[in-house]
Amino acid sequence: MPVRAVSLDLFDTLVDIHMDRLPLVEIAGRRIPSTYGLLHGASVHRHGLDFESFAATLGAVDRELRDAMQRRHVEVATLERFRELGRRLGHADDALARILTETHMAELEKHVTYLSHHAEVLKRLRGRARLAVCSNFSHTETARAVLERAGLLPLFDAVVISMDLGVRKPRPEIFRAALESLGAAPEETLHVGDDLEADVAGAAPLGLRTVWLTRRVADPAKRLAGYAGPKPAHTIADLAELESLLT
Repeated sequence: MPVRAVSLDLFDTLVDIHMDRLPLVEIAGRRIPSTYGLLHGASVHRHGLDFESFAATLGAVDRELRDAMQRRHVEVATLERFRELGRRLGHADDALARILTETHMAELEKHVTYLSHHAEVLKRLRGRARLAVCSNFSHTETARAVLERAGLLPLFDAVVISMDLGVRKPRPEIFRAALESLGAAPEETLHVGDDLEADVAGAAPLGLRTVWLTRRVADPAKRLAGYAGPKPAHTIADLAELESLLT
């Protein structure tokens, strides 16, 4: 069946995000890239905690939320993450959560890079298929801002972000939302992403044709060998290769 629609992951697919470039901070004797130091600096006037105490409290929140995200694939909005931190610090109002959300997202945006040819690739694809973003991310406003800055937002018929649904890939609900927004059947839709578990293992059981993008995968052969889920229907190293798959 001809391809009538394409859904694409956002980070490390349409744009690249470099989490390893975040500022280095020392937490419990380890130096790691993190926004924790910036978050502490933006909020210390509200709670008065030293950095180690602040990091320990935020770390406890993050471990609990990460467990829910990894086991049940529930999306926790960044604002809710910081609301929970605020509650534990005795600041239940939204003011602290909003300051921290803005600080965190502003820093992440600094470490997003854009691939100059992607806009032209998507313009050509759009002449042949409907396009949607289908991505895990905890702050929709930032996701859309990144797409806008990349010059890609106007090229999409729909933008489906996990924050808005409350669930993350590989949950089927997010793929179904993308299909509904595209008005397309699974068998006539390609889903493109860099993550085998989230993108390929999530989309394949619904009948979407899966495309694994390996541009930022360090060792694709090793990665695929250690993966037990459904194999991708196609493997590409660059989005430009998508054009040949729209038959």
